[in-house]
Amino acid sequence: MTQDMLVRAREPEDAADVAELLNQPKAVWGTLQTPFTSVDERRKRMAALPAGHTNFVGVIEGKVVGTLGMNRLEGRRAHVGTIGMAVHDAYAGRGVGTALMSAAVDQADKWLNLRRIELSVWTDNARAIALYERFGFEREGVLRRYAWRDGEYVDALWMARLR
Repeated sequence: MTQDMLVRAREPEDAADVAELLNQPKAVWGTLQTPFTSVDERRKRMAALPAGHTNFVGVIEGKVVGTLGMNRLEGRRAHVGTIGMAVHDAYAGRGVGTALMSAAVDQADKWLNLRRIELSVWTDNARAIALYERFGFEREGVLRRYAWRDGEYVDALWMARLR
């Protein structure tokens, strides 16, 4: 992990950095987001998140370079959290994803008492899959033609970490 990175709660004033991050070609490629999302639209989306949503950012030299959202489900699935994350293209491979996942797993285990964390990841995103497996996520199934990305349908891998 990079020595000079801080993981903290995402704040409303992070919207411009988050919009820039999620508009990066590789970052948006790895998510269900669409490119060219404005800062104003990102602010609206951030403000509209439901209760139970925890958001982390990784910050290097005052700039948000990674983001992770964890949503606790409700009712009979209140023991489950879902995760989505992205890292700025210029900071990939510097430990940002590892630091964000570590913070999320710590929050889930020690503060939210989540028994299951689940996520989907593109089957061709080997780097992300390896990160999730390092944190104890296991492959549960392939979701064929899960979403439209970059001009074609792509498969996703459903993964979960149980405790």
